[in-house]
Amino acid sequence: MSAVRWAQDHCVGELLGLYDFDENDLYEAMDRLAQSQERIEKTLYRAYVNKKGSPNILVLYDVTSSYLEGQLNEFAAYGFNRDKKKGKKQIVIGLLTGADGEPLAVKVFKGNSSDPTTVSDQIETLKKRFSIEEVVFVGDRGMVKSNAKQSLSQDGFKYITALTNPQVRKLLRENIIQLNLFDTTVCEAQHGNTRLILRKNDSVRRKEEKRRQDKILRFQELIEQRNFFVSESTKADPEAGLRKLLDWAGRYKISSFASLSLDGRRLVLTIDEQAKADAALLDGCYVLETDVVVELMDARTIDERYRSLQQVERDFRTLKTGFLEVRPVFVRKKLRTRAHVLIAMLALKIVRDAQEHLKTASVSDENERLSFQDALRTMSRLCLHRYRPRDDVEFLRLPPFDNRQVLICNTLGIRPPSQKQFSVGRRQIKSQ
Repeated sequence: MSAVRWAQDHCVGELLGLYDFDENDLYEAMDRLAQSQERIEKTLYRAYVNKKGSPNILVLYDVTSSYLEGQLNEFAAYGFNRDKKKGKKQIVIGLLTGADGEPLAVKVFKGNSSDPTTVSDQIETLKKRFSIEEVVFVGDRGMVKSNAKQSLSQDGFKYITALTNPQVRKLLRENIIQLNLFDTTVCEAQHGNTRLILRKNDSVRRKEEKRRQDKILRFQELIEQRNFFVSESTKADPEAGLRKLLDWAGRYKISSFASLSLDGRRLVLTIDEQAKADAALLDGCYVLETDVVVELMDARTIDERYRSLQQVERDFRTLKTGFLEVRPVFVRKKLRTRAHVLIAMLALKIVRDAQEHLKTASVSDENERLSFQDALRTMSRLCLHRYRPRDDVEFLRLPPFDNRQVLICNTLGIRPPSQKQFSVGRRQIKSQ
């Protein structure tokens, strides 16, 4: 309904010839789009392969969630809410991309779907829709678990994933890997039929160390504030403050080394330095697991390919909050929910393509570059002027483009409508 109102304030009719439509027309269009999703994605994939010159060997995959307004969406369920929206049902969205982050396919799952359970559907997409026979599937921590690994193996696919912190600690306890193998350069170890790629990122280690120290300082401030409040109020309950702050420590994951007790009415903090050092043991360290043979990818390449998942995370930020705002979802039916997410993915492809072209455009002598958002703001200054010399006659005129608008059009390969198109756009207005 908001799109219908939006169209009335913009030149949708004049530019597209769509003068009379309502929300039901848009719903029908969404239904048709969702029914054509497989064909659309397959066609776009062929175009992507033709542009690259060869089929995809490596694909990236990640999932996110998007909260809903209302309770009646057919995918709606309570699940792990990444949007931090308490009490909101959600849907889960899986995005499959090429090695360069180019979106290939998107799929909607029920809101209570766990990340690993979505992998088998993506394998089917790769095999049947895109006819890919040889693929290295890259998934984030906890994504490619034992069942997913088995499914990938059965279909002849390889995988690259990262191990969780408990998994890494188990490998250390069993002496399969040693702590001194973690370095700023990539190290490799063999574990059964899989390869383990180890690395340490010093910048991440420093960041984690600072974050932990900031949490401790904040905890100490909260304790001092509570102790002052209790000392000033005889009715204050010290036990209530203890429970509240213990909950805070658990929520911010410092309870393993920061303990709190009552000494009379006063809260006392104790830091276990050994436990604190153990919590910091793997700061900046990560372990990748893969069954890709060394002849296909060396350890450094595997590390680079896994870090390519950051491109998918950036795409999700663009989809959700950075620009396209796929959330919240207001539609209810399955087809329209799929269409809503597909439209967002197609818009993401346009944004990525525009961003790539705008990298080459300089808008000043200092080689100032335009972002896609800057380009849209520049183009949004265009307004179609209406003139009515008589009550029954209307003329439309497009003002001249400024230099920056011309540059953007040329960079993006857009041929703007000419002024003549609109200046002769005389039409009779029907009398009521």
